[in-house]
Amino acid sequence: MPALIPPTADVHASYLRAMDEHIAEGRGGPGDGSNVGQYIRQFGQVWAARPEFERFVAGLRAQELEDTPRPATYVPTTSLWWVDGDEYLGRLGIRHRLAPGRMGERNGHIGYDVRPSARRKGHATAMLAAALPIAAAIGLREVLITCDDTNEASRRTIERNGGVLHDKLDEKLRYWILTTPS
Repeated sequence: MPALIPPTADVHASYLRAMDEHIAEGRGGPGDGSNVGQYIRQFGQVWAARPEFERFVAGLRAQELEDTPRPATYVPTTSLWWVDGDEYLGRLGIRHRLAPGRMGERNGHIGYDVRPSARRKGHATAMLAAALPIAAAIGLREVLITCDDTNEASRRTIERNGGVLHDKLDEKLRYWILTTPS
């Protein structure tokens, strides 16, 4: 049964296969501002080597600490991977607070990706549901989650988890979700 776990080198081979799937669908290019796109550009040339992948994992895990150095527009983020046994299915990040300025308004508290071969199987919905109590434990009473207005699958995922549409900012729909039942 899939579960959200901290990033681990134990799924190295599966993670690399998942990134190959993302690359095959066009992710990782210069215009891809997603987490997956950034990871592919920054680490894709080196993470096939186990020690480099272990450094990548350690770096992700360090990002949840307040004192970890990061760009001024980034905030502490808990990274979690959706894993079934040794099979990597997706990633989710919980930002401990909104990033400053427009970036936070557009990106929200939680972002997620499901590997292409695992899509349309309910993983995103289950992953987001599993993340809400973790967000509550971080101290977030409610979370802002955004998606492109053309991303019907993500919109359904958010709404299935109690998301209430707040507004539209540019091409982003912005939803609020309570992290604990009211």
